Amino acid sequence: MLPRGIKYYWICQVLGWTFVALTMVIFVYTFTPSKIDQRLFVRVGLIFISGIFTTHMFRAFIKRSGWLLLPIEKVIPRMAMGIVITSLLCSLLFMALVQLFDVQTDVQRRIDFPARLLGATLDIGLFIIPWTLIYYIYHYVAKSRKQEVDTLKLEALVKELELKTIKAHINPHFIFNALNSIRALIDENPSRARDAITELSNILRSSMQSEKSETVPLEKELNIVRDYLALEHIRFEDRLKVEYQIDEDTLDQPIPPMMLQTLVENAIKHGIGKQMKGGVVRIISDFRDNYHELLVQNTGRLSGHINGDGFGISSTRNRLQLLFGDKADFHIQESNGNMVEARVKIPVTEPA
Repeated sequence: MLPRGIKYYWICQVLGWTFVALTMVIFVYTFTPSKIDQRLFVRVGLIFISGIFTTHMFRAFIKRSGWLLLPIEKVIPRMAMGIVITSLLCSLLFMALVQLFDVQTDVQRRIDFPARLLGATLDIGLFIIPWTLIYYIYHYVAKSRKQEVDTLKLEALVKELELKTIKAHINPHFIFNALNSIRALIDENPSRARDAITELSNILRSSMQSEKSETVPLEKELNIVRDYLALEHIRFEDRLKVEYQIDEDTLDQPIPPMMLQTLVENAIKHGIGKQMKGGVVRIISDFRDNYHELLVQNTGRLSGHINGDGFGISSTRNRLQLLFGDKADFHIQESNGNMVEARVKIPVTEPA
């Protein structure tokens, strides 16, 4: 059974060219009824076949060339040239079939080939132009609707992520751990305790901000991650080692807000937190092959939760897909035996 979109396409093709054929018959019947004969109906059938064949080839070329993905100012000249070529090819095919079936009119036999070709091309072009406009407008509207749906999905996903992140950050377990760590520092290291309070304040403020932007600069996200890891270092002490390998040129590159934070939290929760001797969390940001490559590595092994449908992992995949489509990539894998690596590749964005 044909997919619904293909089925509707062929229904429109048949109905459209049937309308063209009926228009030709009505025109002849209105102005020259004496010419209604068998040869006329054969010619009408040949224009029906020629029109469907050439416009279907034109459609295949449009899809293969990706014209529907281009901005309208680049599509217009391509479509105009396509209309001319399609009209010419349709005319050549129609004239060849007319010659083959020997259904030329007396007038056509008296006109030389270039003039007949020009006339047929102009006549057929009057039908190719609306065909092209209808086809492009339909797909333009469909693409706009899909973009609107994707935008709504992204907004809903960001809201859901914000709510879950807020919940994760301000739940009693997190607050108690952070406050207990700070309380232990008050007497032995007051200066560090004050810094820890500032770090906790920064994290909570960031969590409760309701930003509308779809992306933030890496530098902004990295500052929150540093505060988070500094607080966790108080709890894990020597069990947690943090390493940064950040190319400064990547600091202004856009990334989805809270994406890096989510990946680092996963590294702590599912990696370092489950290691008796602790381990290392390494954050790497660099350019590679026209991509901004962001890596979060941690000591540990993959578990089904991390490699499966956990919220942080699935939300990262979904948001990258909605923002960058197939141009972005994200996957998690084990490396070097006892390390887990989350790798994000985002197309490079030039600074404004």
